[in-house]
Amino acid sequence: MHPIIYDVAVSADGFIAGPGAEISAFPHEGDIVADYLTRLQNYKTVLMGRATYEFGYRFGLDPGANPYPWARSIVVSSGLSLPGDRADVELWPDLPLDRLTALRRDSAGPIYLCGGGILAGYLLDLGQIDILRLKRAPILLGGGTPLFAPHSCAANLRLLDQRDYSAGLLYQEFALS
Repeated sequence: MHPIIYDVAVSADGFIAGPGAEISAFPHEGDIVADYLTRLQNYKTVLMGRATYEFGYRFGLDPGANPYPWARSIVVSSGLSLPGDRADVELWPDLPLDRLTALRRDSAGPIYLCGGGILAGYLLDLGQIDILRLKRAPILLGGGTPLFAPHSCAANLRLLDQRDYSAGLLYQEFALS
C-alpha cells in the first residue's frame, strides 16, 4: 500500500491559507520551495478537494486540466463539474474507505494530499494520512483554512526529519500513528 503524504505550508497559528484563500504571506522562492518542488516529482497520484482544485484557476489552470501532469490527479467533490471532453483529471463524488484502500493499493507510488482543510480532516479521521510534511512559515494569519478542518480525532506524531531554512522557515516531517 502506498502512503498518503500531506505536504503543506502552514503558518505558526495553524493555517494553510489566510482569509479568502490568501497565500501571499507564504514564501514562494528559496531553498524550502526548491526542496518542495523536488519532492513533488516523486508523487505518482495527487488527491485534492474542490477548493484546492479551483484555487488553481487563479493561476491560469483551465477547468479539467491536470495541475500535476506527471501524476494521476483526483478531485474529490460532489459539487464540481468539469468539461466533458477533458480526461486530464478524475472527478470522484466521494471517497469511501474501500475506494481509498483500492487507490492506495493501485497507485504507481506515493499519494500527495494536496491542499487540505476539509479533505485532510476527513482523511485524518479515517486514519489514512501516513506522513505529514509541514513547511512552517513564521507568520500569523489569524484565520483562514486550518491545517485540518473539521476533524475529531487525535493523533500521535513521530518526528522523522527536521530542517531549518533561512528567514525562520522550518521543514518538519512526521509519521502519524
